Amino acid sequence: MKKLIVILVVVISLVCLKAAHVAWHMRPIGSFQTEKQDILDRSSYLKGKLTTSPQSVLDAMPSFIGNQFRGEWALYSCSMYARALTNIARLYPEQKKESIATIDRLIEIVLSSQLREYDYVRWARDPLDDFEGTNSHISYYSHLAWMIGGYKSIGGDSKYDEVYQHLCAAMNRRIVNSPSMNLPTYPGEPIYVPDMLLAIAALEEYSQFYDGKYHDTVQRWVDTMKRDYTDSKTGLLNSYICDGGIAAPIRGSFAALNCYYLTMVDEEFARDQYEKLKANFFQTKRLTGAKEFVDGNSLFGLDIDSGPIIMNLSPSGTAFALGVITFFDDKDTRTAFLRTAEIAGNTVSIGGQSHYLLANLALVGEAITLAARTSANFQNN
Repeated sequence: MKKLIVILVVVISLVCLKAAHVAWHMRPIGSFQTEKQDILDRSSYLKGKLTTSPQSVLDAMPSFIGNQFRGEWALYSCSMYARALTNIARLYPEQKKESIATIDRLIEIVLSSQLREYDYVRWARDPLDDFEGTNSHISYYSHLAWMIGGYKSIGGDSKYDEVYQHLCAAMNRRIVNSPSMNLPTYPGEPIYVPDMLLAIAALEEYSQFYDGKYHDTVQRWVDTMKRDYTDSKTGLLNSYICDGGIAAPIRGSFAALNCYYLTMVDEEFARDQYEKLKANFFQTKRLTGAKEFVDGNSLFGLDIDSGPIIMNLSPSGTAFALGVITFFDDKDTRTAFLRTAEIAGNTVSIGGQSHYLLANLALVGEAITLAARTSANFQNN
């Protein structure tokens, strides 16, 4: 009985400490002004991790996921952090100069041969030497173009304009020439719709700099997806497109990322998709967040895209959903999702830098969350 009492006291003490920790780090959550220092401290942490050398960035990705996914995660980390910096420059104009300089360094890293290698290996061609070819390279091209678009949108110079034009021209030509207007990320694999949507978002941003160039392609793609590639059960864009049909099921992580990217393409369609995402994938009992599967049957799982699924809650889906939640200023939902992130992630703050403890394992999650939680609708603010 004494041992049981001691164990009970220890468990209660740990729960109380965890609750106090979460409450402390949730104090600033509520507005971009109250969150400013936390956002800047998290940016400072990512800057220290990602503006080093290309090989150091790759080495910061977990080795057990293999070279392809290490390359992908490194690309996503740089891309999402660059978008977070773009958002930060808009939220806090005094940060613009530093954001431009840091994005510049991130673009240089993504242009490096080390970061291109994961795509080179799968397509057997260097993406930067294959602009006139027929290989897709859609993942690498879209992330790099998106980064350059963000750089230009906050006042970056014209140093990347030539490669930006090559990237967008290549993506546009290949999309237009595809019967489905969609391209595979890798040969022999399904089309991953979020990867395509980022390409469309990058083209739409490009069109804003160059008198609407490629906007017609963007609109044709949206119309095609609404007509041919929407799930009959949920009303959401499909997660995959396969030869001969659609791959099921709809994934929460994919649907959330689709919604986030759609905010940069078609606000009305994005709102429609957000309402459907909430209805089908948001979990409000126990921990609030985004489910990975609509039927809610996965009590535990592990997936390279969604992360560890516990009680059907998707870490990636929850982080990606923060982007569309923030864009549509859904304050209560945003607070609830950030509370879940704090409970699961456990913020560590040292020397003017903050990060979730989980960033030690998946730095990409830290970059995604920062980009998503700063993705305000700047046109309406």
